[in-house]
Amino acid sequence: MEFRPCIDLHHGKVKQIVGSTYCDANGDTLITHFESDDSPARFAELYRQDELRGGHVVMIGPGNDDAARQALQAFPGGLQVGGGVTAENAKKYLDFGASHVVVTSFVFRKGLIAWDNLKRIFRTVGKKRLVLDLSCKFRDRRYVIVTDRWQRATDVEISNQTLECLAAYCDEFLVHAAHVEGKQSGVDAALIELLAVGSPIPVTYAGGIRSLSDFQIIKQTGDNRVHATVGSALDIFGGPLPYGDVVLWFREHGYEK
Repeated sequence: MEFRPCIDLHHGKVKQIVGSTYCDANGDTLITHFESDDSPARFAELYRQDELRGGHVVMIGPGNDDAARQALQAFPGGLQVGGGVTAENAKKYLDFGASHVVVTSFVFRKGLIAWDNLKRIFRTVGKKRLVLDLSCKFRDRRYVIVTDRWQRATDVEISNQTLECLAAYCDEFLVHAAHVEGKQSGVDAALIELLAVGSPIPVTYAGGIRSLSDFQIIKQTGDNRVHATVGSALDIFGGPLPYGDVVLWFREHGYEK
């Protein structure tokens, strides 16, 4: 189990928002928890100093390329990047210094897996540099993948079969529990267990983390196989949870079975 930090970008600024409130059609719905005056590179340098590899630079909407490049160049090969990534622009982000590109909407169209697009980006960057974002919401007693900044639900359910099938095309999965993301209301243990049992490749969980005890839940429920990322709860993003305490917890507890 590893700590995977994040840098969320909106209009070129480091922010923490309730992701499910972002909608292109109505910007007034956006709920922002935190906005930093520090550069994206400052956060990337912090993660580099603490040797936290595999974190995510998430570009929320347009106008974030320059900010993403700052972060990626500050920690070459240490961060993944996602948000609007396609087969056409993926190589650009790898050239910026990303270890992987994270893809969601490009491979899900009209509620289904767009196999042609998935195979295109697979051929473009290769399995070892591709992460699939399978962020989901709990609906009708199942977890369904959501796209387009979590506004559009697909007909694709997160299941053992889905995870096994998609794992052939990517190096890792990133899964935000969108129904609890940004709310600091506690983690979705049932989803974590599903990911631990069903995923044959590394998977990072996000959503609802509010305290060190939540990491213990992820470790135990996820059988030490599910990585964790947290944003708005951290004090570096205006939350109550000390970033230093999280780093120390993982050094003492996270990396041992």
